Amino acid sequence: MRLNRWLLLLALPCAALAQHTAAGLFQAMDSNGDGRVSEAEYVAYMSEGFHRRDLNHDGVLEPDELPGGHGRAIALKTWQDNLRGEFHRLDRNHDGYLSPQELMQPPR
Repeated sequence: MRLNRWLLLLALPCAALAQHTAAGLFQAMDSNGDGRVSEAEYVAYMSEGFHRRDLNHDGVLEPDELPGGHGRAIALKTWQDNLRGEFHRLDRNHDGYLSPQELMQPPR
């Protein structure tokens, strides 16, 4: 649960960049423009926050790189594994893609 809060905090700047709208966020994630967001698109977009925070580019967010300057270090692989889990919780119809409606629902 604590990791989910970090994911949210790091993803918020991405959401702000997406024109401050749900449609804009979906459009930003849908990199191939097919009207749906795949797991790969979701993970790539949501990983942008990780890469921005990883100031020394070592693939690990150290405590001083985390929001608030403290917490447990997390590796990119762990980060992305958690994002995949979030994706599957959001994919309510289990078709392997997120619709705009699924993306905007809180995960179960």
